[in-house]
Amino acid sequence: MTTKGSNGQGVDISEDVKLLESMGYSQELKRRMSSFSNFAISFSIICILAGGITSLQLGTSAVGGAAAGIVWPVGVIFAFIVALAMAQVASAYPTAGGLYHWSSILGGKGWGWATAWFNLLGLIFVTAAVNVGTYQLLVSTFLPLFGLDPSKLTLVHQIVGVSAITATHALFNHLGIRITTLLTDFAGYLIFAISIILTVSMLAFSPTHDFSRLVSFTNLSGDAGGGVWPTHGSMGMLLLLALLWPVYTITGYDASAHTSEETVAAAKNVPKGILRSVYLSGIFGWIMVCSFVLALPSVSQGAAQGGNIFFWLMDKVIPIWLKLPLEIGIVVANYVCGLACLTSTSRMMFAFARDGGLPGSQWLRKVSSRYGVPVIAIWSGAALTVACTLYTPAYSTLTAACVIFLYISYVMPTAAGIFAYGKTWKTMGPFDLGGRLYRVVGVISVLGVAVLIFAGIQPPNDAALPVTAVTVIMLVVAWLTGVRKAFGGVPQLAQVQLDESGEAAAAAS
Repeated sequence: MTTKGSNGQGVDISEDVKLLESMGYSQELKRRMSSFSNFAISFSIICILAGGITSLQLGTSAVGGAAAGIVWPVGVIFAFIVALAMAQVASAYPTAGGLYHWSSILGGKGWGWATAWFNLLGLIFVTAAVNVGTYQLLVSTFLPLFGLDPSKLTLVHQIVGVSAITATHALFNHLGIRITTLLTDFAGYLIFAISIILTVSMLAFSPTHDFSRLVSFTNLSGDAGGGVWPTHGSMGMLLLLALLWPVYTITGYDASAHTSEETVAAAKNVPKGILRSVYLSGIFGWIMVCSFVLALPSVSQGAAQGGNIFFWLMDKVIPIWLKLPLEIGIVVANYVCGLACLTSTSRMMFAFARDGGLPGSQWLRKVSSRYGVPVIAIWSGAALTVACTLYTPAYSTLTAACVIFLYISYVMPTAAGIFAYGKTWKTMGPFDLGGRLYRVVGVISVLGVAVLIFAGIQPPNDAALPVTAVTVIMLVVAWLTGVRKAFGGVPQLAQVQLDESGEAAAAAS
C-alpha cells in the first residue's frame, strides 16, 4: 500500500497499516507526514520564540542571569528524560492520541481514561494561551505602526482577535494534513532562522558581554523582579520557580505522538520526532536566552520590567530597522505554534472519541473522506479554545494549571510502564531503552513531575491547586458513578497483542 508523502513522492505504508490494524484500528487518517514533518509539528508547538520570550520573566525575576546559564539546561535535561520515556512507548504503540492509548494498554482503561482527560484539557488550555499570546504580539507589533495604542483595546477586541486566529487555524486543519504540514515545516525552518538572527543581533548590538551573569544567582523576587514572584528568602524555592521557565517552554512534544497515524514509518520516526524537538529546542533555546541575559543593560533593571522585559530589551538593544522584521518573524512563529496546537488537540479528541470516551463521540470520530482529517473534532477543538478566553480571571487560572495537566498526562503511561515492562508489556518497538534504563528514566520522570507540580502551585499560581484538585475529584466521581461501566476502552486486539505468549488471551477467556 502506497501514499503520497509530504514531498509528493509515493511511499510504502503497508507496515504502518499492519501495525495499526494489529492494535485494533483501521487506517482512516491520511498518512503523509515525513520524519522531518513529524519533528516539525512538535518543534513548532514548543516554539522557543514563544515560551523562551514571553516567559523570560519567570526565570530572571527569580534568580537573575543564572536562570539562563544554569537553570535552563537543567530544565531541558528534565524534559528530555520525560521525552525518553515517552519515545519508548510511542515506538511500541504509534497511534493517534498516543498518551491515552498507552496508558490504557499499560495501566488499564481507567488509567487511560484519566490520562486522556488530563491531556485533552491541557492541550485545549495551551492552545488558548498560545493564541492569546499571538494576538497580543500581533497588536503590540502592528498597531503602533498606524498610530494606535494597543493598551486601549478591550476584552471584546481580544475575543474577536483570538476567534479570528483560531478560525484560520481550524480552516487550515480542515483542508488536510498536507497544508498543515507545509506550514509547520516552514515554521520549523523559520524558528531556526529567527532564533539565530535574534541571538546574533543581541550579541552584536549588546553594550556588554559579561559572561559571569550566566552563573550569578541573585534574589530578584518581590518588587526587585517586577512583582512576578512574591518575596522569597529561600534561594532553593526561587530555583524551583525559575525552573518553570524552561519546563513550560519545552512542552508540546506529544504532538509527534498524536500524529502517529499520519506519519510514515511511525514506529521509527515518532520517537525521533519527540526527542529531536526537545533537544534541538533546548540547545537553540539555551543559546538564545543566554544572549538575552548578556544583552541586558542591567539584569536587575531588566527584571524590574516584569512581563515587559523582552520588549524593553528589544527597544534598548535592537536597531529600529531590524526590530520590525524580527517581531514579524516571532508573530508568524507563534501563529503556526497555535496551528500545530490545534492539530494535536483535534487528533487527541479523535482518538478518544474513536473509543467512545467523549460526549458526542459518534460525531467527533468522523473523518472527512475528501480531506482525510477529523473535521468535527477540529472545529470543536477550535470552539473550546475560544471559550477558554471568554472569562479572563478563569482563563489566567486555568493556563497556570494546564502545564500541570500536560505533564501529569506525560508521565501517567510512563508510571504504568515501569510496572508493566517485561510482564504484560513484552512487545517493544525499534526504539528500546531496555528494562533497567527505562525504569530509571521513568522513576526520575515521575518524581520530577511531582516537584514541578509543587513549584507550579506556588503563589501567584496557587489557584492552580484547587483547579487541579477539583479536576481530579470530578474524574474520580465520574468514573465511579458510571463511566467505568459505559466506557469500553481501547480495542481488545491491542490488549491481546501485549502478550505474545498467550497469557492475556487466556486471562480474557
